[in-house]
Amino acid sequence: MASTLVLSDEVQHAIDNGLPVVALESTIFSHLGLPSPANEEALDRCETAVRAKGAIPAVTAVIDGVARVGIDSAQRALICGPAKKMAERDIPIAIAQRWSYGATTVSAALALAEQAGVAVFATGGIGGVHRGAELTGDVSADLDAIAQRGVITVSAGAKAFLDLARTLEYLETAGAPVLGWRTDMFPAFYTRSSGLPVPHRVEEAEVVARAFMARTRSSQGFLVAVPIPETDEIDPIRVDAALASALEECASAGIVGAAVTPFVLGRIAEATAGASLPANLALAEHNASVAAEIAAALAAR
Repeated sequence: MASTLVLSDEVQHAIDNGLPVVALESTIFSHLGLPSPANEEALDRCETAVRAKGAIPAVTAVIDGVARVGIDSAQRALICGPAKKMAERDIPIAIAQRWSYGATTVSAALALAEQAGVAVFATGGIGGVHRGAELTGDVSADLDAIAQRGVITVSAGAKAFLDLARTLEYLETAGAPVLGWRTDMFPAFYTRSSGLPVPHRVEEAEVVARAFMARTRSSQGFLVAVPIPETDEIDPIRVDAALASALEECASAGIVGAAVTPFVLGRIAEATAGASLPANLALAEHNASVAAEIAAALAAR
């Protein structure tokens, strides 16, 4: 991948000079993520949040068959447009087939970030172990990427329709430390608590940076779970009711695998009268801000 990975001038300068950088996935900003113009707002808010903490935002993507970490002004419109969704396994295909725009998921973004030497990555929510995975084997590639890439992933936990207890167990087995950002409970995306405890609570970015520097192998990744801001949390009762109904629909309609996520999120958006959209924006922005704090703490060391 090294021969086809291109860093933007700004990101290259930051890495060369030991300045903080935060990698960002691009799926959320594309037409596959939030609807227009909310996806453009998300990109603006995330980049602004990163810069406000003194770090450089680095959107990851494959553009015209070239893997990129960091985009220039001319590429911003493309990032917010039509895309092919791209996990880590798809990167070599996107390069070989010269995809015009491959939007990175968590696993793809982590692969490109590590290759570029970027140690902190911000996203909305991670994938995880799906309910019924003991029968289907449906486990997101995000989890192995988080555990095996030497990058700190900052997210609002995982989406509530996943099997969150098994997701945490999987991360433990894979050797990925899970840190609760000023919380004792693992967040569930739209809600601040899943009811499941996190193994470790941290209050400051400096502690995250010290822990990451002390990791037992260079390829060990961390997950920092950040609750959605309290003012933006959706009523857990409404979310749970919408979730239960959506999962029943999935089961009766035979919706499985990657199709579950957009279907369930769409049903939650309908049931919450659109409240999920501003919640998405708020948590993405907040995660980017926390990631920038951690990146700055790492750079200082």
